[in-house]
Amino acid sequence: MLCKEMLGKLSEYIDGELEAELCAKIEHHVAECSNCNIVVDTLRKTVTLYHDHGHEPLPEEVKQRLLAALDLGPAADLR
Repeated sequence: MLCKEMLGKLSEYIDGELEAELCAKIEHHVAECSNCNIVVDTLRKTVTLYHDHGHEPLPEEVKQRLLAALDLGPAADLR
């Protein structure tokens, strides 16, 4: 499996929505590819953080810094 193929299925893999055979291919690739291992680990941590803390509104100062960093105007809807 190539990195590009793995990345195309990553969300479904993290969410447990892929068949066992494809999961095994991804796990084999991730075990051998340190870059993809980092990507999978980071995404898992991000999903966990969101599930644990993502439902709280951003403080206004943080929201404004994020909008500035993303170069989005005040009309952007960040919840």
